[in-house]
Amino acid sequence: MSDELRAALARRWAELPAHARTPAQLLGHHSSGCEGTHGVFPRCNLACTPCYHSREANRVRIDGEHTVGEVDAQMALLRERRGPGQHAQLIGGEVTLLAPDDHAAALRAMLRHGRKPMSMSHGDFDYEYLEALALDQRTGEPRFRHLSFAGHFDSMMFGRRGIRRARSEAELKPYRQRFCELFQRLEREHGITHYLAHNMTVTPRNLDQVASVVRECREMGFRMFSFQPAAFIGNRNRWKDEYRAFSSDEVWAQVERGAGSRLPYRVFQMGDERCNRSCHGVLVGQRFVPLVDDRAAADHGVRDAFYATFGGMDFHAPPALLAARVTRALARHPTAPAVAARWACRFAARAGIVPLLRGRRRPLTFVMHSFMDARDVRPAWEALQRGERSVDPRIRETQERLQACSYAMAHPESGELVPACAQHSVLDPQENLRLQELLPLKSAGAA
Repeated sequence: MSDELRAALARRWAELPAHARTPAQLLGHHSSGCEGTHGVFPRCNLACTPCYHSREANRVRIDGEHTVGEVDAQMALLRERRGPGQHAQLIGGEVTLLAPDDHAAALRAMLRHGRKPMSMSHGDFDYEYLEALALDQRTGEPRFRHLSFAGHFDSMMFGRRGIRRARSEAELKPYRQRFCELFQRLEREHGITHYLAHNMTVTPRNLDQVASVVRECREMGFRMFSFQPAAFIGNRNRWKDEYRAFSSDEVWAQVERGAGSRLPYRVFQMGDERCNRSCHGVLVGQRFVPLVDDRAAADHGVRDAFYATFGGMDFHAPPALLAARVTRALARHPTAPAVAARWACRFAARAGIVPLLRGRRRPLTFVMHSFMDARDVRPAWEALQRGERSVDPRIRETQERLQACSYAMAHPESGELVPACAQHSVLDPQENLRLQELLPLKSAGAA
């Protein structure tokens, strides 16, 4: 691990509130947190109920020069504060409204600052756009070896080509399939690999369809399924339902129904458990097998050994460099291979030796992110800015979650890293008003 990353992890651990400093905590042990952009391309050409966007977002034009400049500045601050090798989302409105060259330039800026970028999209674009993004238009050569995209698909979205409004999640199955096939074609034709995530907002209208989405889509090519219980953030005109009519436990139970397995999430924790749950595993044939079981003390021991041995190691390094790093780490921790071997035996027993040897095996991750309501975030954030701790239990809980937040957005002008819930609940509306003046729709060259 580099001195830069070691210092960033130590700083991140020190910043965490006491309740989040647990043995399971990834922040400070293995990661300094996930990251996202803001104010770089707020417009979107779909309408969703609900949506975290403020109503001013679609009054700002898309401007590639602005996007690339802001991304570069934000990533520079994140590199300074969070060290290298962290995951960052190129997010705002709809990323494919950027011209392919501008989109590519933004991704390159993220890579220059040691980020692992993922483009966030509604997935309603054509192969021609993806190919133009992936290939240098002058030479036809790939400008990336690998692309990461998250496609957001759910029946709360309005305006998708071919299906203006889906009546059920099942109606979106061909659109999810098409999204995956675009990247599979890109890999066949140009050798550019991919990582695809599936995002879905959950409301009372589609809660009972979560399991079927998982069952029907888990073999399409997605590597991650991420579910977000709807929160009261953004444009109030889009708040159509009593979104808090169910609990996070109910959403997770539906994901487990679709996976056909219990999904343990307490061995590894990212930030606050009230915000994030995740379960990593392998799809062995038709059966999902978690990598660890939070009811097994030995698997908690594997986590501790992993943190001690590999810390913040970046496993996405070139093979020769990765082999050297792993060799050095194991030399410093000679008992780690035995711990790993015992874990492998337990995993094989859970999965079954025959299915592991004969069946198709694919890594798969399930995630749930529970964002918070703006009515709670605003007073909680404003009090934190004043150095105050609320006596209201609901606001105090919100403050705790904000302090443990694993998903930050950078403000180079102030040097602040702001939790995403605070960005969307408090800062986005004012930011988009300023962007309306800087990038008005009626200017020459407006989108």
